[in-house]
Amino acid sequence: MIKVLFICHGNICRSTMAEFVMKELVRREGLTHEFLIQSAATSREEIGADTHPGTKRELRAHGIPYAPRQAVQLTAQDYTDFDYIIGMDSINIKYLNRMLKGDPDGKVSKLLDYTSRKGADIADPWYTGNFDATYRDVNEGCDGLLAYILEQK
Repeated sequence: MIKVLFICHGNICRSTMAEFVMKELVRREGLTHEFLIQSAATSREEIGADTHPGTKRELRAHGIPYAPRQAVQLTAQDYTDFDYIIGMDSINIKYLNRMLKGDPDGKVSKLLDYTSRKGADIADPWYTGNFDATYRDVNEGCDGLLAYILEQK
């Protein structure tokens, strides 16, 4: 089982978008049974909240199914439990490394590291209001991540 955890600040916009996009990409490949895909936050600000309405709207616009969920915060145990811990921006990575006490196994990366835009950040639509741009970045990153994971098999 390949275990992927997407991370953003509040776990209601970018990381949930990535979770549902990746689940759909994996489903389309017929690999659902081979993956565990979840998301979490670095902060506690939105714990218990469902996916942001703007994220839901963008997912619907692209035919990506989603389900009700509650935002959760990353735990130290997640480092042991997941193979890939994917942040959306540089600040997420900074907080991930602090919360996880480093990354000795090289599990932590940014989503756009799996694209030609390695090192780039995915803008937070909570602040920009631009959920369509976030979707394009998330979709590109998830495509690249899935291709990378399948190459490693």
